[in-house]
Amino acid sequence: PINGGSYINTKTLPNNHVVCTASLYNKAFVEQFEETPLLVAVLTYVGYGILTIFGYLRDFLRHWGMEKCHVAREREEQKDFVPLYQDFENFYTRNLYMRIRDNWNRPICSVPGAKMDLLERASKDYNWTFQHTGKVVKDVINMGSYNYLGFAENTGRCADAATESTHHYGVGVGSTRREMGNLDLHEELEQLVARFLGVESSMAFGMGFATNSMNIPALAGKGCLILSDELNHASLVLGARLSGSIIRVFKHNNMASLEKLLRDAIVHGQPRTRRPWKKILILVEGIYSMEGSIVRLPEVIALKKRYKAFLYLDEAHSIGALGPRGGGVVDYFGLDPKDVDIMMGTFTKSFGAAGGYIGGRRELIDYLRSHSHSAIYATSMSPPVSQQIITSMKIIMGEDGTSLGGVRLKQLSENTTYFRRKLREMGFIIYGNDDSPVVPMMLYMPAKIGAFGREMLKRNIGTVVVGFPATPIIESRARFCVSAAHTRDILDTVSQPITD
Repeated sequence: PINGGSYINTKTLPNNHVVCTASLYNKAFVEQFEETPLLVAVLTYVGYGILTIFGYLRDFLRHWGMEKCHVAREREEQKDFVPLYQDFENFYTRNLYMRIRDNWNRPICSVPGAKMDLLERASKDYNWTFQHTGKVVKDVINMGSYNYLGFAENTGRCADAATESTHHYGVGVGSTRREMGNLDLHEELEQLVARFLGVESSMAFGMGFATNSMNIPALAGKGCLILSDELNHASLVLGARLSGSIIRVFKHNNMASLEKLLRDAIVHGQPRTRRPWKKILILVEGIYSMEGSIVRLPEVIALKKRYKAFLYLDEAHSIGALGPRGGGVVDYFGLDPKDVDIMMGTFTKSFGAAGGYIGGRRELIDYLRSHSHSAIYATSMSPPVSQQIITSMKIIMGEDGTSLGGVRLKQLSENTTYFRRKLREMGFIIYGNDDSPVVPMMLYMPAKIGAFGREMLKRNIGTVVVGFPATPIIESRARFCVSAAHTRDILDTVSQPITD
């Protein structure tokens, strides 16, 4: 029972679908995480084992000068000093990652919209260095950018407004908000964000990563306890570590694990002294960008209320991409924004811009304005970026006098449902929630990581492939990001079976 008698009921369906039906949810909550088949897991480990053996063989050849070594290494005259470079730590990079490095950091020379142009490049030393060939690969279908609502564009209302803002304010501010960098544009943006989120106040920051890593230390410190989901983003992890708080990790989206930690924290208190914790802060994300899963927010809020903890919600991927109004995971579940103590999100995905925000009670925001390192020391957000956010947010809210925002929200939802269904019908193992525009497709074996990325590019499809250490070693995957800018023809092209 949670919150005095409301039970969470789960049903396990074929293929490890988990359906949650309870009074806390206003609709079925369906997610799929199929376990790695035993044979596939064994073959994956064997594949990594073979790569490791060949890696040691190549290191042996490099040591004796039979193969050229491209990595940074100690000078011979410094061999007796404390080593600056750890050979073993770089083993994975030079022997495994380097084999498939051509799948990342591809230079784009157009707007990263539904389609994009790529600069062609080639390597003559097995991906250690690249040279541009001078050719441009045109009209590559973009399935990798977080362009959920299609606002990454160089024409239209957002682009026109950003251009006009550049002419009026310039590109850079050259100062912090506390000094000479607080523009009326920034004030308008923060008021709009607060209204969009349904909170009392908000604050904008120029960098999404720093919104987490620099603000969490201002909210928690010594004597505080942070409970963090095991799959939280690196920015949340860094912020928690910088805070100096005690950190305990609960299993991904597992409410039993979270409740156990909460109970233990209250019963046992701080280590050694057994004093009560000054503060217990729960860190979760709206959509987890590697899993495609959605946080069980109604249950988290119920636990947070029962055990008197604070909730920090990172909506980087969910704001604009979920909910009937695009209001994120809070809007998706039909919850009260006041039940989330700290609402964080970024403008880099659904709004086609840069930076991040924190929303909540006015006292919270006033406190951060004077205590957050990101607020005090960071340069103000660029004016055209601020204007891009304002214009796109007003379109989403319908304050531009058109229905374009609603159309894009509906299109994203339909595209997500359609694309996920198509991949499942083809027999692929897909992770995540049925409503998540982040669609991880499992590849498992290390050889498939590079092969899949290269073969897709041959067919003019750009996608993201991910492997260890960003994922568990046996759960390599391709990650598709669905956008409202994608047409049905584009999605059909991507999911078309390969016949050659």
